[in-house]
Amino acid sequence: MAELRHSTAARASNSPAKRDSDASAASSPFLASPSARGSRGGEDDDGKRVHLLTSPFRSLLALEDPRSSAASSSYRILVAVLALLVGAGVFGAALLWSRINTPYLCHKEGITLHCPETKEPLSLWENPRAATTSWKPCAERRSDEPSDVPSEKETSGYIFIHAEGGLNQQRIAICNAVAIAKIMSATLILPVLKQDQIWKDQTKFEDIFDVDHFINYLKDDVRIVRDIPDWFTEKDELFTSIKRTVKNIPKYASAQFYIDNVLPRIKEKKIMSIKPFVDRLGYDNVPMEINRLRCRVNYHALKFLPHIEEMADKLAARMRNRTGSVNPYMALHLRFEKGMVGLSFCDFAGTREEKAMMAAYRQKEWPRRYKNGSHLWPLALQKRKEGRCPLEPGEIAVILRALGYTSGTQIYVASGQVYGGKNRMAPLRNMFPNLVTKELAGAEELAPFRRHVTSLAALDFLVCLRSDVFVMTHGGNFAKLIIGARRYAGHRLKSVKPDKGLMSKSLGDPDMGWASFAEDVVVTHRTRTGLPEPTFPSYDLWENPLTPCMCKA
Repeated sequence: MAELRHSTAARASNSPAKRDSDASAASSPFLASPSARGSRGGEDDDGKRVHLLTSPFRSLLALEDPRSSAASSSYRILVAVLALLVGAGVFGAALLWSRINTPYLCHKEGITLHCPETKEPLSLWENPRAATTSWKPCAERRSDEPSDVPSEKETSGYIFIHAEGGLNQQRIAICNAVAIAKIMSATLILPVLKQDQIWKDQTKFEDIFDVDHFINYLKDDVRIVRDIPDWFTEKDELFTSIKRTVKNIPKYASAQFYIDNVLPRIKEKKIMSIKPFVDRLGYDNVPMEINRLRCRVNYHALKFLPHIEEMADKLAARMRNRTGSVNPYMALHLRFEKGMVGLSFCDFAGTREEKAMMAAYRQKEWPRRYKNGSHLWPLALQKRKEGRCPLEPGEIAVILRALGYTSGTQIYVASGQVYGGKNRMAPLRNMFPNLVTKELAGAEELAPFRRHVTSLAALDFLVCLRSDVFVMTHGGNFAKLIIGARRYAGHRLKSVKPDKGLMSKSLGDPDMGWASFAEDVVVTHRTRTGLPEPTFPSYDLWENPLTPCMCKA
């Protein structure tokens, strides 16, 4: 029996398959050598070899029959793991390369902000979308519309208002005054531009607007007289006597409210003043024809005096010829005055001393909102995330550069005194050195306009209106009226309204590369270029006059 077992083992060892297996095992570095096995227990009690690699590796390297079920499963697992490792390595290398070679958003040297240069695409200077070509202005009276203006004897009475605030708030008040006179079939006394403490201006209606054109253009809509009738002897009481003043009109009141609550008093007293008169007429709660009349007043009846129009034309022409050849120009409405910064209750970059001075200013001007100041920091962060903070000069400079405007862009700046002065303006001026204001006109040319603050504001208004591109940095009546007028005037006029909420997130990301940021800015602002938009409940007629004042071409 021993001889039989020996002969059987000898035959097995001499078989081809066995010889190949032994040769492979002897030459494989992944199997323990005889000496190693002896010292490390490389053989089990039966003398079998012990592999140093696990089953997946043995299968991959042909050390184990891949046709076995265990080897096949292990092989698939190993391939999947290797694929994941290779993919992670490629992704990590690409990310590292991007971080190393892509410039960061901007870098600051002192008060100077440097951002990468971008090439100027062709669509920068006109609205890239042609969908609005099917719309045209149609607020003017139609030739077949009959006049229904009551005569002096048939009028319901006279209404008198003080147009409060700055030039643009006054403009809106005048449009609303014409509208309520129409609603109540009353006669409108030429509005007085209120001389309040903030603006400290002595401008009268006739110092800024063409009165004859205003009255004649609206003669078939509303009866307008220049002054209080001579037969009324209690002129001083119009704004001092409660008997002659209609108060407590809610904001954005409906047309029916005036008919039910104001008209009876006008019929009784014959002449009444309305106070206050800021935003006292709604938009979607008045007849469509009344909104169309407000557009007619705003875009056609209210014309600045000829000398203001002429100076604005000169400034616009000079902006287009500053380089020696005809070039487009941008108008930038920069809202960063001390009062705007304070009222916003947002946090801005600055020294500790500046922040302390601003806190004291807010506490003095708005004590109820300020309280003890402890709640303001989280409130400021929330407002910035929601896009309710004015853009700083440096922030708007970065956005303009990302949109593709180069350092050679000619920019007309319409603004008050910027909070922080030259230091705050330095990043914008560094990136766009061709910044000019109305001072582009000489001192002698501007002398006649300095007598009235509203005349200077009118110049800014008209130069912005005539620009190739208008850019706003914060809300307000000026920006709303400009964007609305440009929408009404022509579909190719481009007006950029920055998405401040998205920009606050991007500008606060120190790891975002310039290419990613620029792409975000361009994509975000493709539809924020001043196109006419469908209106919605409580919409702002002055910014978007599409539904009542424009019609299909």
